[in-house]
Amino acid sequence: MKKLAEGFKGERIIRTPKSIWELQAANPICRQLYITDIGYYPLAKHHYWSMPNGRTENVLLYCEKGRGWVQYKDAVHALQKHQAFIIPANETHSYGADAADPYSIYWFHFCGENVSMFNSIIGKVILMDDSDKSRCEDRFQLFEEMYQNLEANFSAENLEYASICLTHFLASLKYISQFSEIKKAKKDDAIQKSISYMRENLESNLTLEDMARQAGYSPAHFSTLFSKKTSLAPKDYYNQLKIQRACSYLHFSDMKIKEIAFLLGFSSPFYFSRAFKKELDFTPKEYRSWYKSNAAKLPVFYEA
Repeated sequence: MKKLAEGFKGERIIRTPKSIWELQAANPICRQLYITDIGYYPLAKHHYWSMPNGRTENVLLYCEKGRGWVQYKDAVHALQKHQAFIIPANETHSYGADAADPYSIYWFHFCGENVSMFNSIIGKVILMDDSDKSRCEDRFQLFEEMYQNLEANFSAENLEYASICLTHFLASLKYISQFSEIKKAKKDDAIQKSISYMRENLESNLTLEDMARQAGYSPAHFSTLFSKKTSLAPKDYYNQLKIQRACSYLHFSDMKIKEIAFLLGFSSPFYFSRAFKKELDFTPKEYRSWYKSNAAKLPVFYEA
């Protein structure tokens, strides 16, 4: 192993003892994914690591700014702002900062039984949109959640929480579009506008033609676009929104079931009950009764 120039102004490092590794590997929550080392190197001039035999842990490098490189499997990969690279365990590698524009990097080493869940992003440069929609600051906040909990102490609760945050962090890299979706502008998204239109008209009985007209498409084209985006046909999605709203009424109001049925545009209480049971395996009456008697146990179906 060869290492140069460790020690950067403002650096932050936590290296957990091997005894803590063993605790995490035995903990049913932590053993799924857990951190062994974590840190941040700002403006890491001359930073360089070479590991001919690899590490026993996986290594994640996240470039906040500047530039660097990773050598893995006989290829050199450039690493730039808002790009990341995960080096798999037990693989020869080296990495370092660019001489002219050294990177600032967040990094951590991790292990766990569920590492294979993220095989699709391991061993390659992970590209992220450098914009205000990319939620990079939210990733940095997840890093802080992990770092500060491990810095505080190695209690079981802190270790477990850090592991859960680690899963979220890695998922944000694997599912980049889903992670950034919350910050995307919706005003030009026809399908999102259609869903908002559906929510605003749950007490009506919108047809496919109504939805397509509002979106500015033919019914056939609208149905194709909507199904591609949501994996559901427009009418099926609309009916699911109605059932979600019905759940809220059953939870938080004393409205009669037939009143809920007519309020949500169902032609009869019978049709409402049949549609409700198709989605949740309960009739509305069974759902309300079970919810009231088992409120602490029954999942609550909130509107997304």
